[in-house]
Amino acid sequence: MKASEIENIELSYLSLDDYQELKKAMISAYRTMPDAYWREHQIQSLISKFQEGQVVIKINGQIAGCALSIIVNYDEFADDHTYKNITKNYTFESHDDNGDVLYGIDIFIKHEFRGLRLGRRLYDYRKELCEKLNLKGIAFGGRIPNYHKYADKLTPKEYIDKVRKKEIHDPVLNFQISNDFHPTKILKGYLEGDEASNEFAVLLEWDNIYYEKPSKKAATKKKVVRLGLVQWQMRPYEDFDQLIQHAEYFIDAVSGYRSDFALFPEFFNAPLMAENNHLTEAEAIRELAKHTEKIVQKFSEFSISYNINIITGSMPEIVDNNLYNVGYLCRRDGTIDRYEKLHVTPDETKVWGMQGGKTLKAFDTDCGKIGVLICYDSEFPELSRLLADEGMDILFVPFLTDTQNGYSRVRNCAQARAIENECYVAIAGSVGNLPNVHNMDIQFAQSMVFTPCDFAFPTNGIKAEATPNTEMILIADVDIDLLRELNQFGSVRNLKDRRKDLFDLKKL
Repeated sequence: MKASEIENIELSYLSLDDYQELKKAMISAYRTMPDAYWREHQIQSLISKFQEGQVVIKINGQIAGCALSIIVNYDEFADDHTYKNITKNYTFESHDDNGDVLYGIDIFIKHEFRGLRLGRRLYDYRKELCEKLNLKGIAFGGRIPNYHKYADKLTPKEYIDKVRKKEIHDPVLNFQISNDFHPTKILKGYLEGDEASNEFAVLLEWDNIYYEKPSKKAATKKKVVRLGLVQWQMRPYEDFDQLIQHAEYFIDAVSGYRSDFALFPEFFNAPLMAENNHLTEAEAIRELAKHTEKIVQKFSEFSISYNINIITGSMPEIVDNNLYNVGYLCRRDGTIDRYEKLHVTPDETKVWGMQGGKTLKAFDTDCGKIGVLICYDSEFPELSRLLADEGMDILFVPFLTDTQNGYSRVRNCAQARAIENECYVAIAGSVGNLPNVHNMDIQFAQSMVFTPCDFAFPTNGIKAEATPNTEMILIADVDIDLLRELNQFGSVRNLKDRRKDLFDLKKL
């Protein structure tokens, strides 16, 4: 049939009233397998057990194709199961409403309707049903009907490999792979009487990236996350309390917009060094480090009272007489985690005597996994790649740059991190000047939120951007589910397509 001849396409639940027409369609579709059609009592059983799993597609009122499926507890069946086994001797007693995998029993398109991409519609329906029911994924045994032509020369594994490389055309397997199903195992003796496949099948699976393991906890992880970035103005403060009051003002503001995160810049507390400007730079920053514990305590209190996760930017901290550049994740449930700047700049070493940290890890939050890299660390791609391997969805980069070229390094590297790691990246810096603080006199910043570059995201990869060199907050929503879709179905898949056969990256 030609597309121009189609007046109506309808996808609907299978009904017993359709059985006689369905039977003719099955016989037509499986010409090489006589009597390979479901009897009326079997269709009735499927409909009564799982109505949503049985659908037909009709063109101009005529059945053009059909998809049948059940839900199973997949762990009850070995990976080398047979068709007879998975259907409990074709009775479908294996169906379990509380199972975890949608198992494909049958799918076909009549010959005269092929070439209209109707099979894709049926597979898409199954995927949507799997997501709706919160199942782990879809599985089924796929026939390889052209294998009998090569059985004397190729093993099933070799045959499948050549099909994937497009050296051999297999209409069924090619179609299933093109619909995002991945082969996981060869099934021997799968379907009795399937001579065209020599009774071999390929176990094909599709993973539901939205699956959430059932939990007894009332809280669930958010899918759309609101970020609040603080573009902080450097200014003199009379004392510690005034700085905290100003920080609370911004936390109150971003919380008022129901943000899930507040991000502060690197060394946002540097104005407190003014009182020690008579000391050397190295001595002054060590005096500043004495405030860090109190700031973390106050920020943790704010995270609870304002119901927001706070990334404290960074502050100097002395551990075992060594000076580090560190920050804290203060979660709204009261827990706290610490992160370290691993790569200190030449200036931090020369002027302050600062040491690089040693700990890198992704953090669990109520909005998914996040990572934090302080300023210069964002310019080393290995760090964010390791965090991506740990499941990071959002990378936060608190920074401090004095010149525009220094800012450009952070900005451009941060955007690269979003593309190559298929994640969101939020950067926040300070603006203004501190004429009474040595080594912290000028700042340049434009805070931003970056995204990957694909159809679901802004074409330039920029979700939101602040006005350069102006004190303000930047609010932006990011959708975590879009990252899952990108990872599976993106135009390019930077994480999946890595050549791990050529290189390896791991933490020591």
